[in-house]
Amino acid sequence: MEHSVRIQMMGNYLIFIDEQRIENPVIRSRKGSALLAFLILHRGYQVPNQRLLRELWSDNIVTNPENALKTLVSRTRSMLNQMAEGLGACLVSDRGAYHWEQREGVRVDALELMDLFDTLERIKDKDEKREIYKKLLSLYKGDLYQTGSLEEEAAYAERMHRQYLEAVYNYIEMLREEEAYNEISAVCRTALEVDNFDDRLHIELMKSMVHLNRVSDAMAQYRHAANITYRYLGAEPSENMREFYAHLNRSRKSLKSNLDAIRNELRQSSKEHGAFVCDYNMFKEIYNLEMRNLERLGTTMFLGVIMIGNAEDNEMDFIRQDNIMSGLIEILRTNLRKGDIITHFAPTIVALLLPTVNYDTGSMVMERVRQLFYKRYPNSNIPFHHRLGMLGPDTSADEYDIEGS
Repeated sequence: MEHSVRIQMMGNYLIFIDEQRIENPVIRSRKGSALLAFLILHRGYQVPNQRLLRELWSDNIVTNPENALKTLVSRTRSMLNQMAEGLGACLVSDRGAYHWEQREGVRVDALELMDLFDTLERIKDKDEKREIYKKLLSLYKGDLYQTGSLEEEAAYAERMHRQYLEAVYNYIEMLREEEAYNEISAVCRTALEVDNFDDRLHIELMKSMVHLNRVSDAMAQYRHAANITYRYLGAEPSENMREFYAHLNRSRKSLKSNLDAIRNELRQSSKEHGAFVCDYNMFKEIYNLEMRNLERLGTTMFLGVIMIGNAEDNEMDFIRQDNIMSGLIEILRTNLRKGDIITHFAPTIVALLLPTVNYDTGSMVMERVRQLFYKRYPNSNIPFHHRLGMLGPDTSADEYDIEGS
């Protein structure tokens, strides 16, 4: 073949000629893209016509299936040849079957990944494995693209995703033996772009940060993982994540023997601006710490609660609710003081700790937030409720509570 051709099936369905991305007309044909994907994924096998017919026309809405398949193959070949002369010859006709034949100069990332998975099981040399792991990370740009017309696609995608994660875990273990914690961090970040909900990857990343004396970064990573878990899955961090959070706290204490590390952490944290946003578990720990200070010093602070919408109102769709709550938290983060603490307590409720404020100041803070909220959402009719209560060693549950809407 005169030109090099690279077909990307991981994360997207793209065609590159001489490493230049070109328009892929096959993607516009649902059955054409499904045919090409099916034959590629079954490389080395002659796929009988009857099986292709079952896969591509499972609804049986076709009057002459054999002729429809021949026409589809012919059109797909023609589209491939439009992109690169001779590319259509990769779709080979057998007696009563078709197969994908990998011609010289043609690469398919999904097939290369399958070969890498197989190779990893055979080789023992660490240097060779390291090169394969690096290539695997660069090739796996996302899960296998699914055309939506094939039953087996989901199974292929799930299996490759599982093999990818197993390879990443093994690579991390190998790097841990070498104490290559910077490389572990880079591997975890790359893999998290593929699966941002994998607890083990988040934990491995945090472990590497701890080993590099970057405990503040590890804490920030925990907050990120906890927030996305709650935001997109509506769940608290897993037990493993919570256990590692406790480990992080112990690690922070161990840094007392390392003055330089502590100084570095303090310098980094001092550069952060705005209020502190955290998950509810951390919020409770900060609350307990503040309460001990209040008892010791005899001072007070305020607990604020903001609810968007009404408790009995179920009309707000999830996407709109998520966007509005994210906007509210951003308003709070950027407009409250550095010492104020924010947590997303429930789907439509945010809680605040406001240290060293009095009744009047607390009321002004809540009113300013309300005005900023309606400034950001000027045409919305969303109710904004807030309640403010004093915290201190001598205050009762309802004493000094103020409420507004």
